[in-house]
Amino acid sequence: MKIINIHKTTTITEILALLQQKLNPLFHEQKQSDMSFDISEKNGAVEIWQPETYEGFLFRIEPQGTQLHITRSEHYVDDVNSITVESILNSLFEELAMDGNVTLVLEG
Repeated sequence: MKIINIHKTTTITEILALLQQKLNPLFHEQKQSDMSFDISEKNGAVEIWQPETYEGFLFRIEPQGTQLHITRSEHYVDDVNSITVESILNSLFEELAMDGNVTLVLEG
């Protein structure tokens, strides 16, 4: 799990809207690929998955006050699509953060 502090309180609705609007277009632009990801709310978190290629979610993002708890599926750590999505998520979280300030709290 990776925990980042975006220095502002955010909601699942806000994260979901941002990812639904920007993740797939940015992925298509970076990878020159038609692959798209499903982004939905599930059990108090936002999950990103691609059921045609991967079993289960790739990322699960759970807001906790000013922190985002991000779980990355252990099955796809070295997968190039997963790495690309993580890079995009990092830039989107900077956009979401107050003044672009993101602090890593825990990575493990």
